Amino acid sequence: MFLGEYSHMLDTKNRVTLPSKLRDEMGGRAVLTKSIDKCVSVYNTAAWATYTAKLDALPGTEARALKRFIYSSAFEAEFDAQGRILIPANLCEYAGLDKNIKVIGAGDHVELWSETVWNENQSAADTAEMEAMMIRLGF
Repeated sequence: MFLGEYSHMLDTKNRVTLPSKLRDEMGGRAVLTKSIDKCVSVYNTAAWATYTAKLDALPGTEARALKRFIYSSAFEAEFDAQGRILIPANLCEYAGLDKNIKVIGAGDHVELWSETVWNENQSAADTAEMEAMMIRLGF
């Protein structure tokens, strides 16, 4: 399970080092793709297989746009000897990733956020809304 919030820097070649705890859970390979939340989602191969099985099971006509959104931006990557992973330019542009990024554990995957966007989202978070959502979802 991927947990935690970490501050990291993107290097000039669009590579980021994931924290060792997260990297160990990833194994040597990962799949990066756009997230609906304007960040980059990073899946290990097992979680990606589970995710895509659910995606592929959706009704064809209704899910076509979602499948295009996810699959067209998906990128398979390997970690280098220093534990860095390359983030393609199109994903950096989509998520607004520049020098300072947040690496977020999100349960079954990791998310890469622009530090600015992450901080804005966190400061706008309303705990009363979160509580109401938990109740609606039966949590």
